[in-house]
Formats: sequence, C-alpha cells, structure tokens
Amino acid sequence: MSSAKLQQPPLSLYVHLPWCEHKCPYCDFNSHPLRQTLPEKDYLNALLIDLKHEREVLESRVLHSIFIGGGTPSLFSPPSIHRLLNEIGQLTECSDRMEVTIEANPGSSDMGRFDGFLGAGVNRLSVGVQSFSDEKLLSLGRLHDAEQAQSAIVTARRAGFKNLNIDLMFGLPGQNEEDALRDLSIGINYKPTHLSLYQLTIEPNTYFATNPPQLPDEKTDWDIRSAIYSIAKAAGYTRYEVSAFSKPGSRCKHNLNIWQFGDYLGIGAGAHGKITTPREVLRYAKEKHPAIYMKKAQAGISLSKSRPISQADLCFEFMLNALRLSEGFQENDFKERTGLSWSTLTKPLTEARRLGLLETAGARIRATDLGYRFLDDLVELFLP
Repeated sequence: MSSAKLQQPPLSLYVHLPWCEHKCPYCDFNSHPLRQTLPEKDYLNALLIDLKHEREVLESRVLHSIFIGGGTPSLFSPPSIHRLLNEIGQLTECSDRMEVTIEANPGSSDMGRFDGFLGAGVNRLSVGVQSFSDEKLLSLGRLHDAEQAQSAIVTARRAGFKNLNIDLMFGLPGQNEEDALRDLSIGINYKPTHLSLYQLTIEPNTYFATNPPQLPDEKTDWDIRSAIYSIAKAAGYTRYEVSAFSKPGSRCKHNLNIWQFGDYLGIGAGAHGKITTPREVLRYAKEKHPAIYMKKAQAGISLSKSRPISQADLCFEFMLNALRLSEGFQENDFKERTGLSWSTLTKPLTEARRLGLLETAGARIRATDLGYRFLDDLVELFLP
C-alpha cells in the first residue's frame, strides 16, 4: 500500500433492524421472520450499546446520512426510532443536510406510524412495493397486495414525506414487457422523487435457489430492461447508478456515499461497516444472529470483527462500487480513497478499454453502454 496518509471520506451510518413478518423467497439479507412478539426494547438497548462502542469514530467525524434498513424497520415504533436518532445526535455532529432514510413495507404501514417517523427525524422514506400486480406479488411471496401498495404511497405523502423512494422489481415470474411497464407507470404516476428498479436475481441460500421459478427469457428480459429505462428517463428520472433513478437533487446520499467508496458505520445484527484510518481501510461485521447479538451486547462482549482490506482487494472493491455509478470516477477519487498509486490500475484499465467496456469522458472514467450492460464482466477485470 502507498505510504501516503489516507484522507477520511464522508461518514454514513447504517442501522439494521432484522425482523420481518415473513421471509420472502428471493431474499438473501440477514432478515428473520417474526415468530413471537417483537423484542423491540431489548433490541433497541443492544443497538444503543453497539452505538456507544463506536463512540471513538462518531465523536471525531461529521455524520452525513443514516439509513435504517432490514428486515422491515417499519415494524419498530416511532418512539423507538426517535430514541435511536436522539442518541445518535448526542454522540456525533450531524450535517446540516442530514439524510435519514427508513425502509417500510406496505403491510406494516399506517398513517400514525408514518407521521411518527417523520416527527422522529426521518426525512426520507423507501417503500418496498416490488409490484402493483396481485399475481406478481403472490409469486414473490409478498404479504401485501396492490391496493395496500398504493395506499402506502398515498399515506406517506399525506404524512408529509417529500423525499420518497419506491422499490420496484422486474424480470418477475411470468412477467412480460406490458406487465413491467404497467408497474412502472403506476409508480411514476405517484411522482416519487426516487425509483429503485431492481431485476429479480436468484441468490444462493434462498428458497428460490432450491425452488427456482420460471423467469422471463433473455430477450424478454432485455426488452423489459430497455423499455423501463427509457420510460423512466422520459419521466424525468436520471439513472445515476445501476438500479437507482432520481429526480434532480434527490439522489440517495447514503447509498451514493457507499458507491463513492465513502465510510460507513454499521450497527445492528449482521451490520457491516467500512472505516478509513490514516494508515489503512478496515472492514468489519457485527454478530449476525439477533438473539446472540442482544445477549452479547448486554454482557459487554465485543460485537464486531474487523480486518484490514489488502492492497489487491482495495482496487477491486473501489471499482466494484465506483463503476456502478453512471458518471464513474476521477483519478483523484481512487488515490484519495485507497491510498494507492494510479499505476496499480494500468493493466486492467488498458484491457477494459480494449474490450470497449470503459471510456474516459473529460476527467471521468466510466463504463461504456456496453460495459454497463455487462458490468459483472467489467468489474471482474479488477479482481486480484
């Protein structure tokens, strides 16, 4: 690694609330079906212990964003979210333009809860709609129906959320182009500030991995993908990352910081983090199982395992994130975030350009249209 002193990038905080009402067959996140009463108080106390273990980092840095994910975070009550955000505010200096996001599912949404989240300090809501088709929602194992999905969006607007993201999935079992465009059209009609448009992928260790559904063929999938990207653009949404589309000024600050290889603390069961010190970049993960996590927190046992990122892995991890962004990155971004010499990238950059997967536009290096289409192949060139 270069002997140059590393510069600390912006800092974000991720909070993981791991329970959900039902484990979806495509989900590979650290989420757990709620089989009994939500241990809200005990888990919140564990989170606050975890948070205080991170005091050294928090007290020395300005926090730019908080993302509360899961699981289904909206299962937690507004007073718990208020207490959590209040404790965070006491431990660190928060940016004047702090973005605080919480994820919500239509099935756990109600007007009082959304009002309460807004009052607690949440200013960005991400609603996991996935589809506005009852048939497709059923195929995905979702508990809500299309009517509840639309009701959740209306409820969020009435509660006062101006910064609203809608999650939609495409490439669903039995889905054709017309189905996908109908979902997108309904979503756009609600005028969200942000859209997350994900392709359904079959992940290892999920129900779908062992019981795969019949997904659209390659041509249908490409037709769907091309059409939804074009329609989102025509509706005024800029595709700034592989799956992220925003209205002007509404990019997700939290995710953008991660893609730009910024720092983030993670608290909660299974939460991950990345922290830059003057000499190295560290990755760490918290105890994964919620019950063990709570037990260890109460017993004062360490919740975290960390490791330095090797020089070879730093190159790959930086490119894995930066090339997801449509605008790519600049040479100085790489040097400042990794502490490595630009010459480290000479060979893979040359090969990526030769294959037509990468281009230079002004001072920025980014994936070509072909590179964006075959992003996994492009990123693989930077593997150690």
